[in-house]
Amino acid sequence: MLGHSMGAASALASIGCVLAIVEGFIPPTINHVETDPECGLDCVPNEAVAARPRVVQNNGLAFGGNNAVLILGKYEEE
Repeated sequence: MLGHSMGAASALASIGCVLAIVEGFIPPTINHVETDPECGLDCVPNEAVAARPRVVQNNGLAFGGNNAVLILGKYEEE
């Protein structure tokens, strides 16, 4: 949704992940045109959908093999 923002890309994506948990939505897959009917995934095309994600995953993949995965979850008191 922002384009590639170089060194800030993973940080901005992490902020988006936190907002998805706090504000209650699944971010869209932008520029999605058509889903293969045999694909069993909901690609969330072009517009966010309301949801209550408890756990989100952010993949940071960079040039030169610098890769990281960040898992964030909503804290819930027992």
